[in-house]
Amino acid sequence: MRVLSVDLGTSNTVAVLSAHGRPPRVVEVDGSATMPSAVFATEDGGLIVGRDAERRARLDPSRFEPNPKRRVDEGTLLLGDSIVTVTDALAAVLHRVAEETSRQLGGTQPDEVRLTHPAQWGSVRCNVLLSAARLAGFTGNLVLVPEPVAAAAHFASFPDRALAPGQALAVYDLGAGTFDCAIVAATQNGFAVLAEDGLPDLGGLDVDQALLEHVGRQVSNSDPQRWQRLLRPETTPDRRAQRALREDVKAAKEALSRHPQTDVPMPEPFADVLVTRAELEALVRPSMLRSVELLSSVVRSNGIAPDGLAGVYLVGGSSRLPLVASLISEQLRIVPTTLDQPETAVALGAHHVPRDGAGMRTQDLAGGVPRPPASGYREPDTVRHIPVPAFPVPQPAPQPAPPAASNSLRNLLLGLGAVAFVAVLVAVVAIVATSGGGSATAAECGRPTTEDARGFTPCLRDLAGGVPDQANCAPGWQRILPGLRELDGTVVSCSIGNPNEGTQIVYTELPSKQEADRRADLLLGFNGITSDQVQAEWTGNGLSGSYRAVTSDTFGTVVFTVDDRPLVGLLLRPNNGRLTPGAMADEFERTVQPGRS
Repeated sequence: MRVLSVDLGTSNTVAVLSAHGRPPRVVEVDGSATMPSAVFATEDGGLIVGRDAERRARLDPSRFEPNPKRRVDEGTLLLGDSIVTVTDALAAVLHRVAEETSRQLGGTQPDEVRLTHPAQWGSVRCNVLLSAARLAGFTGNLVLVPEPVAAAAHFASFPDRALAPGQALAVYDLGAGTFDCAIVAATQNGFAVLAEDGLPDLGGLDVDQALLEHVGRQVSNSDPQRWQRLLRPETTPDRRAQRALREDVKAAKEALSRHPQTDVPMPEPFADVLVTRAELEALVRPSMLRSVELLSSVVRSNGIAPDGLAGVYLVGGSSRLPLVASLISEQLRIVPTTLDQPETAVALGAHHVPRDGAGMRTQDLAGGVPRPPASGYREPDTVRHIPVPAFPVPQPAPQPAPPAASNSLRNLLLGLGAVAFVAVLVAVVAIVATSGGGSATAAECGRPTTEDARGFTPCLRDLAGGVPDQANCAPGWQRILPGLRELDGTVVSCSIGNPNEGTQIVYTELPSKQEADRRADLLLGFNGITSDQVQAEWTGNGLSGSYRAVTSDTFGTVVFTVDDRPLVGLLLRPNNGRLTPGAMADEFERTVQPGRS
């Protein structure tokens, strides 16, 4: 199986590939293990990324965005005279990774792509990332992995650092754009985030800004007007000078992690400035102290004494600052660990996260995280949950459950918000092809067969159960997706009530289970659709499967699949403002679930 993990960072993107039975390895893009997450908008509307974008930025910095991920909440970017969505900018970065990965795989795409994200990201931000990945051309399964979980998995992948179930690890992640910390516990199935917090206003870019201001105080008096033009450039030459200065300041910061002092080259008419590590540490100590105090607070609030931790793991390029390790040692009395390049730890660790534990919630542990042998641990009174992917990839087929257990399984509520469902649904079906007659075996489904007068194959008839006896059913997408009847496949639409206002149920038979799972994912989450979600298993009519229910401002939706057959069902109801995912789940179980209707 070909698995790609991508850590799309604020400043740099790292990808790790495992294929053909070989160990995971970093994918070098443009000859480097890290690719700048930068984008440049060309005059013809194209987007250039990475080091090529940085080179083009010297010509016209106004068309350049070095950190699109930091602007994920803004929606759009103004690059020169072009308006670019953040989703498109991130997709361009991921597309370059997809291109290089495909080249190394001989023209094919990975079977699974694991995308890491900050643990504090909610469903809206996660769906921007997922949409960008689809736009980038990734066709395999998409799996979201919280960054601290990936970091903990990387830490535990070293033989002398393995975590026993119940042991907890603190992750200190200081990236370019944000600071995140989390307590991650090892479980029987992988890892779970016990607690997490962060500072959105602290990262390597803020350290760069502090050093830039310090340098400015040394030289600005010699030509205040020129310095203001550097800070607020209005011409292309001034933008070029500012960009060069910021690059030199960043390089000086990195050099001070290795040397006690260095010089910052300055543009004319200013003289070069000597800066020392002591000066930099004095500038950033208050900010770094905030981050370490937050880490300490998260550790203690979760009922874990610092000496009960398996360790404190530093990730993120900015964690290289010697001051970070020093402050952690002072505050927590623990010497933190950096095992290798902190920039690549998250992407490498995503490969080691067990598939079943990638999106684990601590509420799924049913009894809590096992107690570690350390005496400093106690079971927390309140456990915070991991943000789980808004649009989960196909999972291994669940075991059939008795009908009575169905309601208890509908507790997996995901935080997703809603956008215009019909337009997105049209786009989904336009992208994903469907294909395709009494009772049928699993082996007979997905093969060409006869259809009855209303378009049902035997497999679709099994899935529909009693619905055709109480609804108006006909071949094709009918009212929901007009104009798409030429798509391949076997599709039957059923209407209950007014065809233009009532409940719609669509049954689809595809050639393979993989295509059915992909269709279900896209129907539910393509292009950033978000809302609360209920997920549960169902059984009936000799079949078993799972369903997911969501609501938007426009519709309530349930997408249901069968464990061993390439079948997908869609229940759609106009939203009168009172629909909830639970109500949609109840309607599915009451009227649509095979064997119940």
